[in-house]
Amino acid sequence: MLPSSLLLFLNALLSLSQLANAEQIRLTSENEAASHLRLSDQVHESIWTPEDHGRIRLPPHVGNINSRPTLLYRPRSLEVLHRNRLRSLRYAESDAEPVIWDPVEVEGPDVDDLHTLAQLARMAGNAYALPGHSNWYDVDPAWNRSFPFGWEESDGFRGHVFLSSDNSTIVLSIKGTTLQGPTSKLDKFNDNLLFSCCCARVDISWVFRTVCGCYSGNFKCDSQCLTNALIEDSLFYSIGVKLIDDLRKIYPASNLWLVGHSLGGSLASLLGATYGLPAVAFEAPGERLAATRLHLPLPPPMSSPSLPSPPALPSPSIPKAKSTSKFKWHLPRPKLRFPFPGKHTSQPSIPIPTQPPPPPAQPRVPTHHIATTHVYHNADPIPQGTCTGIGSPCAQAGYALETRCHLGKSIVFDSVHKLGWGVDVRKHVIRQVITKVLEADGVCWGDDDSDDKEDDDGNDDVLSKGRKKGKHGEKEPVECTKYVPKRDYERDCVDCFKWEFGDFKKDK
Repeated sequence: MLPSSLLLFLNALLSLSQLANAEQIRLTSENEAASHLRLSDQVHESIWTPEDHGRIRLPPHVGNINSRPTLLYRPRSLEVLHRNRLRSLRYAESDAEPVIWDPVEVEGPDVDDLHTLAQLARMAGNAYALPGHSNWYDVDPAWNRSFPFGWEESDGFRGHVFLSSDNSTIVLSIKGTTLQGPTSKLDKFNDNLLFSCCCARVDISWVFRTVCGCYSGNFKCDSQCLTNALIEDSLFYSIGVKLIDDLRKIYPASNLWLVGHSLGGSLASLLGATYGLPAVAFEAPGERLAATRLHLPLPPPMSSPSLPSPPALPSPSIPKAKSTSKFKWHLPRPKLRFPFPGKHTSQPSIPIPTQPPPPPAQPRVPTHHIATTHVYHNADPIPQGTCTGIGSPCAQAGYALETRCHLGKSIVFDSVHKLGWGVDVRKHVIRQVITKVLEADGVCWGDDDSDDKEDDDGNDDVLSKGRKKGKHGEKEPVECTKYVPKRDYERDCVDCFKWEFGDFKKDK
């Protein structure tokens, strides 16, 4: 039986004519009050007047957000999943009942469509603002209805829920890090706890402002101490679990997508992996290590084909030397026996050299059936885990964003070569991603493009941004055959390779 507050919320949604006067309600779970969250039942319509000059308008010739069939693996019982995770997190034990994952095909976002990515990025950007503010992004008319969550509290977990016109698809947009504002303190706490190697310890100046006391000296970090630090209620992941539980009760027949930017993108990926939901993360730090530290039960790894063995090489043979003499000498072959054999003793066989066996296949990091797509460009150091070190702007601002390995697949836009950008942390903001990358004019981002390379005739007449030199040196547009780079897994990715993790504080 749903709580009464949820029933009131459903009734308010069914009576759209009364939305303007509907009172605000607080979502609660069946077991405990979700004191960290407040959802407003007032569904906002993105209706604007000509006086609204600050908003980010839609580009011309917009289309609809496209979807496509997506294979997911979902836990058969969420109760068993949560029980297994908490038991492993707190007691380092597995539950007697294992988590069973069922394959499910749903309509997920078409991440190979550039307009769909741009619209989802706008929703991720709207998690930082309220409708009517200057930094609110227009979205497709079919997605004009939305309601905020978390804005009445100062705990930091904020965003919006976008609804399609027929409520068939719900998009949960999660806010990322705010440098200055009421959520900044907890934003930084979650960043440093999830994406640092050991309690955000970079140099000696961090001793008095780390997020946990797990450092054990000489690049050693206590694993159990990290586990205990992740049980705290102020961790955004735990708040997101409660919110998704409530949304699944309100919209049991709807497809639920998760999007977010930066910290919000990593949270969207972690929550999507937990519930088996499609997630799109923009410019997000690597969250694979965080999934391990949170003890998230993940779907079974994908069965990857074994690496092909190298072809067998022919055994080396010594070529016979050609005789230059005209005479052939026939000398008797001496009958030599093995030293000191008996008369009837068989001679031992001398082993024939053989080709050494091929080296074993290199082990690969297992990839799981997780429908997360990471989208970032290579001029942003944060998703690549390179904004590190004492002199980095991230460390100077108090952030230790050291991880770079992601769950799911990644789409990397080559903004360094296509746009001529240098690696700069200021390219991390969502506005740069939307207006300069995803909605850039005349840029062919696909892998089949050939920028700054020779053509078939050997002439270096191909320029960047998908344009080609004409007869008189002018730039002519090149037909784009693929606008989105190829999605792929991040293989052979290792986080925190300098650190050693173990039970170093056990005897202290």
